[in-house]
Amino acid sequence: MITHHSPVQFQTKLPEEVDVLIIGGGIIGISTAWFLRQSGLKVLVCDKGRVAGEQSSRNWGWIRQQGRDEAELPIMMESVSIWRELTEQGINTGFHQGGSLYLCENQAQLERYNDFLGFAAKHKLDTQQLNSEQLYALLNNTPKHWRSALYTPNDGRAEPATAVPDLARACVQEAVLISENCAVDYLSITNQTIDGVQTERGYVKCSRVLVCAGHWSARLLHEVGIKLPQLSVKASVARTARAPLLFNGNASGSNLAFRRRLDGGYTVAMSDYLEVFPSVHSLKQASAFLPLLRSAAEKLKLRVYEESACVNPFDNDADYKKIAANRVLNPQPTTAALKRMRNRLDQVLPAMRGIPIVESWAGMIDATPDAVPVMDAVDSLDGLFIATGFSGHGFGIGPAAGKIMSGQIQGHTSEHDLSRFRFSRFNDGSELRLGPSI
Repeated sequence: MITHHSPVQFQTKLPEEVDVLIIGGGIIGISTAWFLRQSGLKVLVCDKGRVAGEQSSRNWGWIRQQGRDEAELPIMMESVSIWRELTEQGINTGFHQGGSLYLCENQAQLERYNDFLGFAAKHKLDTQQLNSEQLYALLNNTPKHWRSALYTPNDGRAEPATAVPDLARACVQEAVLISENCAVDYLSITNQTIDGVQTERGYVKCSRVLVCAGHWSARLLHEVGIKLPQLSVKASVARTARAPLLFNGNASGSNLAFRRRLDGGYTVAMSDYLEVFPSVHSLKQASAFLPLLRSAAEKLKLRVYEESACVNPFDNDADYKKIAANRVLNPQPTTAALKRMRNRLDQVLPAMRGIPIVESWAGMIDATPDAVPVMDAVDSLDGLFIATGFSGHGFGIGPAAGKIMSGQIQGHTSEHDLSRFRFSRFNDGSELRLGPSI
């Protein structure tokens, strides 16, 4: 994992002025910078720690169209094409289209995807329902534990720990400026208009700022009076040593998810276990999160405080400026979760017995009340844009989200309907409609 001990790879001398300053060097920020630079804009990306140091390198590595919110699906379909193009350009993404499987033990589990199948067909996505015989023609060395599956053959996977840093290196070759260990202290505002950013390494004049800081976004926005409902959710993940080929893509059942890796091992996680850390800000907006919490109650475990997660519900200040002490948020994986994961791996996939887990980690997912992201300009503050709250779905959709934000920042009209992702939905009286669960 990338941590605060990892060497600094990007530390440009800060310019006096740029066209766009991006706060956050994850998949969204780096992808946005990539597309902005193609339009000739001068771009600076500031990250308090390391490029892709947090959730962008700690996720499962799925690039899936399957199971998406209907408004996300056409964007995700474009993102698959962009992942392919980036790989063809020589960027070390680890992209491979091996398909995605949602494994079902009974008919009720399969029927959960009926709505998705309806609109997937409308978008001409090749998603199929597989019976047992068809499923086990795809799976190797696995007992017949599942009766059916949902299958999207052109879904992909990539390697999070290499994909975003290598895209960042490609950005630098195109004259994008990237500065690690460069936390933003505050946004400079005159007459409700962005005119610059004060970083810990100096002031940079700019008229447009994109906040895509993941777990830290709500805190930063709070500093300028912008209330973004955001919940912090911890996921524990592990990787195995090289193992027999079970499936060359992504698969998830009711309690275990696994993804083939380029190194021949698997990234493994529990699909029914996430830990929720409320903050003082999310507690103040608890009513907005209740539908989401109810919908995922079986897999969400409430946690009051954990030092490594950097979420303290009793800290009413929650000062963004404190983040310099947490250059790379590195929550510790939960020991009980890892033990349960190991047991399930051995039970569900006997071919994995004796294959050691060689690394484990955790990441903090930034979730919105409806489990779909914000990709929008802030009407009350001219020049401020937000791309955050991807709710555990951000890695795969990241390149297309970056393209969308690049267009928004330049004032272009998107070919996608972005009304689902508007920031104002949280305060304009609209009824929030739940997307796919985190």
